[in-house]
Amino acid sequence: MTVSELIEKAGFKAATLPEPDKEITGVYIGDLLSWVMGRANSGDVWITIMSNMNILAVASLADTACILVAEDVELSQDLLTTAKQKNINVLLTELGAYEAAVKISKLI
Repeated sequence: MTVSELIEKAGFKAATLPEPDKEITGVYIGDLLSWVMGRANSGDVWITIMSNMNILAVASLADTACILVAEDVELSQDLLTTAKQKNINVLLTELGAYEAAVKISKLI
């Protein structure tokens, strides 16, 4: 499944979508950035409630398919602009991390 297919099927909102055809291979939930860097796999949808610029560096290092920001957390325009420049897909949902992961796991 690609990120664009996930958006369509799960109803998540795309905040930035520079790589819509990136393949999704799993899901990782975490907010401790150093932990995510060492444990998220390439192709994961990374679910977090973090909203600072450091999530972009972690997503890039871990090569996640996208960042899914849960619980209606708002992101700054600077973060979104930088995400586009760095080709990082960022999605948004009002769901909690667990509910979002369950929804994704039923689709992939």
